[in-house]
Amino acid sequence: MGTEVSRRSFLKGAVLSAVGATVAGSGLAGCAPKTEGTAAAAGSDAVASGTAGNLTPQTALAQLNPQDYDYTANSITDWEGTTLFSDWSFGPLTLHNRMVKSAAGSAYLPFWTTEMTIAEYTHWAKGGVELMWVEDYASLLEHYPASYKVRTRENADLAQVADAIHEAGSYCGYQLSLMGASFSGFDATTAAQFECANAHDLTLDEVHLVQADFVDAAKFLQEQGFDAVEINAAGNNIGQAFLSRNRNERTDEYGPQSFENRTRFVNEIIEGIKAACGADFPVQVLINAIEENDYDLGQNATLTTVEENLQMAKLLEKAGADSLHVRLGPFNNHPAEFASDMYFTGYGIDGATGYGNQFDFSRHFEGKLIANHSGCGMLLDVAQEFKDAVSIPVGTVTYMDPAHAPDFFEQALKDGKADFYLMNRPFMVDPEYIVKLRENRLDEIRPCNRCLHCHFDLDEDGAFYEHCRMNAAHMRAYTEQMPEGPDLPAGTGSKSVMVVGGGPAGMEAARVAALRGYDVTLYERKGNVGGLLEFAANVKGPHENIARTQDYLARQLEVTGVKVVTGQEVDADFVKQQSPDAVVVATGGVRDTLGLQSADGTDVVSIDDFLMADIGQEVTVVGENAQAVDVALRLVAEGKHVTIASPLPLTALDKGQSDHIKGFVIPMLYTRGTRVWPNASVKSLGGGSITISCDTGVDMTYPCDTVIEALDMLPDTSIADALSGMEVYSVGDCDRPFNIAEAIAAGNLAARKI
Repeated sequence: MGTEVSRRSFLKGAVLSAVGATVAGSGLAGCAPKTEGTAAAAGSDAVASGTAGNLTPQTALAQLNPQDYDYTANSITDWEGTTLFSDWSFGPLTLHNRMVKSAAGSAYLPFWTTEMTIAEYTHWAKGGVELMWVEDYASLLEHYPASYKVRTRENADLAQVADAIHEAGSYCGYQLSLMGASFSGFDATTAAQFECANAHDLTLDEVHLVQADFVDAAKFLQEQGFDAVEINAAGNNIGQAFLSRNRNERTDEYGPQSFENRTRFVNEIIEGIKAACGADFPVQVLINAIEENDYDLGQNATLTTVEENLQMAKLLEKAGADSLHVRLGPFNNHPAEFASDMYFTGYGIDGATGYGNQFDFSRHFEGKLIANHSGCGMLLDVAQEFKDAVSIPVGTVTYMDPAHAPDFFEQALKDGKADFYLMNRPFMVDPEYIVKLRENRLDEIRPCNRCLHCHFDLDEDGAFYEHCRMNAAHMRAYTEQMPEGPDLPAGTGSKSVMVVGGGPAGMEAARVAALRGYDVTLYERKGNVGGLLEFAANVKGPHENIARTQDYLARQLEVTGVKVVTGQEVDADFVKQQSPDAVVVATGGVRDTLGLQSADGTDVVSIDDFLMADIGQEVTVVGENAQAVDVALRLVAEGKHVTIASPLPLTALDKGQSDHIKGFVIPMLYTRGTRVWPNASVKSLGGGSITISCDTGVDMTYPCDTVIEALDMLPDTSIADALSGMEVYSVGDCDRPFNIAEAIAAGNLAARKI
């Protein structure tokens, strides 16, 4: 492993140094203006050293929100007795840890069944989640059904879901929401799915009708066995429309003229639920803790401040709310409301808004966010302000992941920054998260990559698709791909399984096959396992936890008893000599090439080699896939002038990346001057320039001293094809090159079939 480890260590250091200056210390303080480690301080240091004038715009932007990656320290060896695993009360409910499943998922999708819903929630319950909020996947509001929901009271099987969660040993709440369309004359068959309604869109009669529907739905849920309800008054929901001056132009008692008026709509719902369901029926309220205009950056005149929300929080408590769930409130990017760490995705663009500009976290959001930890726990300082203002429990969200940063999250609870953490993606990735954490098996917790494939994503063919990159069972259980459900079927007798290739597909296949009881040996020609995960970690930087993914999968091979043989070249003859009962071929694909040769003044570099190559200032990346875009983004962050020549149409740009991440990365590439030429082919290069043909109808020649070939990988099934007569499965890039998510899924699904 010597050469590989050294290269990885070198590149890791290069990644961290290139991202920008790190913030001094790893405490919980947010980015305050003009303090050590902030963008302002970095600029001051540059001026003092006489280098400020040499900063390129790209470099300056890369240093705008400097990150500290030392916040993930862990000194906890025994989780018993920690604040994280201490008792707390939510109304009459007593809970024994501070981790709560937030109301997010996909149970409202057409193909989602009750069986799938129960499987998801009972797995979380058995994995240690004691309180889980079920997403609002059924139309429970009699007069205002949501057009995107496919279930009703009659076919949602809510009592069955609640009973299953209780039987698994947990409490269940249900989030009530209404992202509403225009209310007057509402027609669920024609209304735009997520058209935000304003408070002034409702007549007074309609206000009371919505309130009554919320109360009636809560009573129905109580009858179905649910233990609590959450009122979603954040984001695009109708409750937020009344709390916000931005969406409320009413002149009656529900208008923005006072805090009492602004909270009246939600408060009367709380009071109505308490009257209908009993004073001891818990009600949680979800609100925007702080708002910011991400579309017209900085135009915040009518957006709600923390100070306003603190006054309204007190009134929500007075009305009977049993707890508060506070989250970020960006103006025009709904996914960033619950996955705000997307602002930190993409190499060197920390603070990207999704609209081609960048927040300055030392100033935007009132400078109150913890913005130097790549989005992890970013609202904890703000949550503390709420906790200090009210006497009911306060929880917050946005990549709350104690296994990722144990000391950080434990100390936050000790310091009173929050009472509980609302978590979703970490549980989706590893349903046994809490059990493993309590047992101090942190290296066995499957890490969330924060890739957002799990939420409203599209597959390679453009079809709707939501699959967790790391957990192949999520959104596949009880479908045609995985009819047996998420639990692994027992193996069929004693079998020897040979896995050829130690990338993500091969490691996942080996892990699953071993868990099924088979004798598994994995062969890898390099000195260590990981495959292209090492490349991804070095190119993307630390945000997506790719290095942790590689470590997790390698650890799983140890835990499950897989025999790993590295430095072994494997061909069909070698496989036949070993004579295994089943073979999983995961040898990866082969790089396509244009067959270009370096010419005087213009070098041609393979994407596999670019990290160690001498890259010039004027770079053309030939390719359009996620790897090509990740390479371009990294080079732009380093101050290079990058052009992308895509052999395919513009719609294929960044394919393999989740749609949400594309929405942050691509606008920032354009903003920083990257030109994308779709349907392009290289005609010639040399002398410090390149000539391409494209949609312009004329040849385009522009400066280029380095060409990086980043074409789509091609499948390579040569070994599998030579093993006729054996039980053989080809998985990952050797079969269907695409992305990490599909590679892991292919390995998992193949190993289930052996």
